[in-house]
Formats: sequence, structure tokens, C-alpha cells
Amino acid sequence: MYFYAARQPILDRNKKLFAYELLFRDSLDNVFPNIDENEATSKLIEGSQLGLDDMTGDKPAFINFTLETLQKRYATMLNKEQVVVEILETVQPGKRLLAIVKELKDLGYTLALDDYIHNPVWKHFYPYIDIIKIDFLEMQMDEIQNVIKDVSEFPNVKFLAEKVETHEQFQAALDMGFEYFQGYFFSKPEVIQSKNLAPSQMTLAELLYETSQPEMDLKKITDVFQRDVNLAYKLLRYTNSAAFNRRAEISTIKQALVVLGLEELKKFLSVLFTAQVASTKPPELMRLSLTRARFAECLAIKHGQMKDTAMAFLAGMFSLIDGILDQKMEDILEKLPLSIEIKDAILNKEGLIADYLSLVEHYELAQWDDAKVISERLKIDVKSIPDAYHDAVNWANTQMDAMSK
Repeated sequence: MYFYAARQPILDRNKKLFAYELLFRDSLDNVFPNIDENEATSKLIEGSQLGLDDMTGDKPAFINFTLETLQKRYATMLNKEQVVVEILETVQPGKRLLAIVKELKDLGYTLALDDYIHNPVWKHFYPYIDIIKIDFLEMQMDEIQNVIKDVSEFPNVKFLAEKVETHEQFQAALDMGFEYFQGYFFSKPEVIQSKNLAPSQMTLAELLYETSQPEMDLKKITDVFQRDVNLAYKLLRYTNSAAFNRRAEISTIKQALVVLGLEELKKFLSVLFTAQVASTKPPELMRLSLTRARFAECLAIKHGQMKDTAMAFLAGMFSLIDGILDQKMEDILEKLPLSIEIKDAILNKEGLIADYLSLVEHYELAQWDDAKVISERLKIDVKSIPDAYHDAVNWANTQMDAMSK
């Protein structure tokens, strides 16, 4: 049994993963505003007893709480090391809330104020609050600076910038002393520049080119792998992994290529290529690319309208490549040997693959209504989508663990 939530990464000043915010969902048929916030929090707490580690690993989860769910002490059902109690912006400051906040702080919980709206009465809460979340799309810069000034006498309070969409916003928040950041700024190019590929990356690009040809030249691809010991080792380790449950060990490059087949080989190469070029980027960017790839592929499989579902995988995998290489997407895709369907999906938002990517992105951002519209238009069973997302998250976590060894 799964509990269904989208997750959004929260990074620190070094762009390293600090936590995830979990955003409740039951299915695409049961989304805000069809249930109230109390029910959403209650179901998320209930479900987290079954699968919080799957969604967040060893990182804490920011979970929204209403006044009612705080009064019912639902927060204490969760391990204080695994959760950040996020007090919704709809909760009004008052004596009842202050008493609850003091109790949770005494118990060792980390507390955050969500979508903070400045009000002098919150000053009574600052000694017990760890994080204040500021919406960068809603609050003006002068307002943000006033909040920081008013809270400056409470060094225990750290600031988290929400909805940071550009590198410029990220830099502004850094300069103002923000400690944590939430948004998709890390997937956008920071500096437009020309970047040469390393020899190992060139080898992978060559392999991507060879596997994109109408007829796969097995001998040529085998020769390329045999020139690179590191790549050959990774190929053999991958084909002998538990994921394939082989009865006999695969011991040669040619045997591994035949057993994998063209679709799996393309996916394997795209993962390796993205991992190598993303080596200096936040690891969460690679994890998000992997999740998108698997999620898009799962949607394509469930939809049943694509003969080659690996194309959806590749589109998801390369949908963030501009942020990884710090170049314009059109310049990168011009150089990569990807099908016209994949390029049209990423660049022009055209075609069936583009629909899958759009559904993936809406799901990531917890834009449930938009996700539901697309799923209904495609006639994909809405009840199967949360399972597909859960599968993608777990698969991405497994791949990240394997690459770190």
C-alpha cells in the first residue's frame, strides 16, 4: 500500500539536498479543493507511517499542518528526526497555537512557518521557530528585507526561499542570508557558455549516436565499449544486476549488448551520459532527471500508444540537460542524436511525448488540476498515476545509490 504525495526538493546554500516538502494527494480524482486541508494532512500523516522513507530517504520531510491537526497532536505521530512541522499560512497566530508550538519545541521538533505573512504578533513565536518560508513570487524585495530585519534578533530563525525560479533570484536570496531554497532555479542555466565534453563523455555521445541509427551496428558498438574499460565495467555490472534477475552471468560485451536490447541500451547510455555531465551539479538535479525519465516511460507504457516507450524515457532524461550543461536547450539538442519526436517534445511542446512531460511537470509542482486534465484527455487511468510516480521515485533512488558506489 502506498501513500500518494508529490515531493519538492529543498536545497541548502551549496545546492545540496537538505529536505523534501511532501504535498498530499490521494489520486488525481481527489485533489484540492475537493478535500479540505485537515483531511489532506490527516491522510498524509496516516500514509507516512507506511512509506516516508521511500519518498525522502534519510532527509527530513516538510509536512503542512492546520490548526486542527496540530491540536490533535498528529505531528507527534511522526519521528522528530524525520519531519519538519510546517504551520500553514492559513493558521492564525494566537494563544492556542503558541501553546502547541512551545510543546512541540520542547519535544524536539523542528518548526517552520509556511508562506509567511508579516505580522507583529508572530514575534511571540520567533523563539520557538526554526525556519520561516518566504514566497519569492508573492513578496516584494523590500518586504523581504523588512522581515529579515525584524527577525534578526532571533538567530535561531533561518529563512527558506520558496518558488525560486531563476539563478538571479537564488543569488538575491543568498545575498540576503537565506539558508534554504525551494524551486526549480537549479534546473536553469546559470551562465550561458560553451562547454567541451570530456573524452569519456565524448565516448558516450558516440554511443548515443550509434544507437540512434536505424540499424544497430553491434560490432561498432562493441568496439567502442572495449576501448573504455570503465564503460565496459559499468555495462557488465548493469546487465548482471538484480534488476534483471539473470540465471547465468553475462561475461562479454557482445553478450551484454544482445541481452539488453536496443531500448534498454539507449536508456542505460542516457543515464550514464547525464550522470557524467552532471557530476559538478547538485545531485538532486540528476535524481530529478532520473525520476522524470522513469515516470514518463511508465506513463507511456500505461497509455499504450507508443511502440518505443524508451523515447519517453529519453525525453524525460534530457528534459533538464540545459541546466546540467549551462547551455541553451536548442543548442544542446542540435548536437545530441535524439529523434525528432523527442526534440519536438522538449523544445516545441509538441506531440504525445510532450503530453507525458507536461503531466510529469505538473505532478512535480503539485498542480493536480492541470495533471488531471492531461490524464483525462489522454485517457490514462488516473488511479494508476500515483503508483507510476512512486515507482519512478524508487527507481531513481536505486539508480543514484548504484552510481554512488
